[in-house]
Amino acid sequence: MTEPGPPNAAQVASSAYRLAALDQEFLLGDTTRGLRFQLEYQKAAEALRNFGVVSTLIVFGSSRARENGPGRQSFWYAEAREFGRLASVEGGAARGGPPFPNVVATGGGPGTMEAANRGAFEAGAPTIGFNITLPREQEPNRFTTPALTFRFHYFAMRKMHFAMGAKALVVFPGGFGTFDELFELVTLVQTGKAPAMPIVLVDEVYWRKVVDWDALTESGMIGARDLELIGFAADAAGAWRYLKAAGIAAPDGRVSRAEDPAGNLPLGEGLKRS
Repeated sequence: MTEPGPPNAAQVASSAYRLAALDQEFLLGDTTRGLRFQLEYQKAAEALRNFGVVSTLIVFGSSRARENGPGRQSFWYAEAREFGRLASVEGGAARGGPPFPNVVATGGGPGTMEAANRGAFEAGAPTIGFNITLPREQEPNRFTTPALTFRFHYFAMRKMHFAMGAKALVVFPGGFGTFDELFELVTLVQTGKAPAMPIVLVDEVYWRKVVDWDALTESGMIGARDLELIGFAADAAGAWRYLKAAGIAAPDGRVSRAEDPAGNLPLGEGLKRS
């Protein structure tokens, strides 16, 4: 004969009785969306700060570009890899730390993202991957620093982390996702929601072919000076020269403890509050 359960079995088994922090049904519900948004911000922000990342150089580009791909794909992959290496060496992230300035950060996936992370990895620098959960699951590439390999559910929070602490944006050829990310940051700079930063598009021929930049000003959709927010480069070396001319690297390529004597890393302080 089965022994009867405790008289309060139904109460103990109720979802209402679960600790809120351990209740997945509650945590993944509609009313806790704001909490999940906060957690996606806080987890990555704390990890970056604890690692000693002071600032980032964002690299966007197609996930479809392959090292031995057709057409210009192999060129784009090679140049993104070279940029990751060059920026890490010349920008200071490969010189040891913490703190680590000018850390190469990408969307963490394959293609151009992998190439830029790979170049930074080969230079001995830390490198960031801001991955996103997609219907066709994106796996992180093997070159991002494990402690700096993140995954987001919300595109908006992922974009916020791209903007926080970014000192420059380098964009290689890409499709819808690359355009979305590019124009998001251009708009933040244009509207003063993010501090001015150099934005350089690599492979000018591609970018002038797929976007009629002059038509935007001729039709009055943007001001003539808005085009000054964007520069062009033929290759990785040209992109780095553009960033150097904009004053990205300190004279010695490092951020000194004298600039941050308390160790309070200012990642994200430049993103203006609305």
